[in-house]
Amino acid sequence: MATQTLHRGRLIDHLQLVVNDLESSRRFYAAVFDVLGVPIGGSGEDYFWADELFVSSAASRAAQGALTGRHHLAFQARDRAMVDAFHRAALAHGGRDNGAPGERAYHPGYYAAFVLDPDGNNIEAVHHGDADRSAASVEISF
Repeated sequence: MATQTLHRGRLIDHLQLVVNDLESSRRFYAAVFDVLGVPIGGSGEDYFWADELFVSSAASRAAQGALTGRHHLAFQARDRAMVDAFHRAALAHGGRDNGAPGERAYHPGYYAAFVLDPDGNNIEAVHHGDADRSAASVEISF
């Protein structure tokens, strides 16, 4: 049996998006995650996952046969250039602009971009400005 590694200790444990067109979403998220440096963790006939995000078709067991509707989720970006690259990659792979890269009034240094994924979910990449972390995450292997 292969060892799996999970990262825990961030604000979000996991999110699930139930999508109409899994292949469109797979292409979209593969491009966005490539820019953000997040590998696709695994996939199957009716799902794929990366880090804390699980994306499935309505036919998946986890979805229980229903589309979940519009969601907003934000990915952490290392710097402003990564936010910019996220926006470009998302638009080039089926996303629609929902807020070009720029500073937002949420707090000083909040730099973000927003796109709508192929199912209309509001996806954000954000850099909160320069900060020190005690650790990137807690690594759990099993």
